Amino acid sequence: MASVEVTARPAGRAPGRLPGVLIVIEHYWTWYRRNWRATVVSSVLQPLLFLLAFGVGFGALIDGTGHGATATGGVDYLVWLAPALLAMSAVQTAAFESTYPVLSGFKWQRVYHAMAATPLTGAQIATGHLGWIGAKMFASGAIYVAVIAVFGGVRSAGIVASLLVATLAGLAMASLVMAFAATVQNEGTAFSALFRFVVIPMTLFSGTFFPIDRLPTIVVPIAWISPLWHATELARAAALDAWRPAAAAGHLAYLLALLTVGTLLVTRRFARRLAP
Repeated sequence: MASVEVTARPAGRAPGRLPGVLIVIEHYWTWYRRNWRATVVSSVLQPLLFLLAFGVGFGALIDGTGHGATATGGVDYLVWLAPALLAMSAVQTAAFESTYPVLSGFKWQRVYHAMAATPLTGAQIATGHLGWIGAKMFASGAIYVAVIAVFGGVRSAGIVASLLVATLAGLAMASLVMAFAATVQNEGTAFSALFRFVVIPMTLFSGTFFPIDRLPTIVVPIAWISPLWHATELARAAALDAWRPAAAAGHLAYLLALLTVGTLLVTRRFARRLAP
């Protein structure tokens, strides 16, 4: 089991809200720079394999004219798919990072309890961990963008905005899942259901690999509530320079609303569970 490292100010002097959050982020960075190899497969290699399999491999079968080109707006499937995979990778990473690692912080390694023994508050611990997840998603996404550029999947500088959208979507997902994980008292059996009935269907039916208008009519409204669909639409519009201001504002507002609600929930639940 990895050793627990906590960086905090001496007891008796509580850090300000932002300095406390940065202390928590520093703790995770200290751990990550020594153990990054353990997470490189899930955070970097997995989305690249999706890109090669679907964008380069499967995409070669549907590029050109016909229904495939109509569905993608006339652009190559690789270019159309790349920003969606960026968003999908962020959301999947967020879901994983917000389940068992959070439960471990409360139950197994008890890192959160060690932090709470210092002047850090539960809200600072929650926000710091959430901030770290966001920083990690952004860094992994930046590497992914560099690779898709090599394969010809970048059409414009708008892909940078796609990276920011993907990070926002990941943070929204992470905040909600962290809030749920903070209530789990058992060994995390509920997480299997979360991945099976929420994360995987969301990955498949949020417009990542094909437009949602290809879905049965009864299923489309379900896709509308998915944060991944809103992120995919927004990231794709940015990458393809196909902005529609009203639609973009709606997608952005939805993701920000989810992040706001999730942040309020997770800070309160961390504070409640870590209360002395």
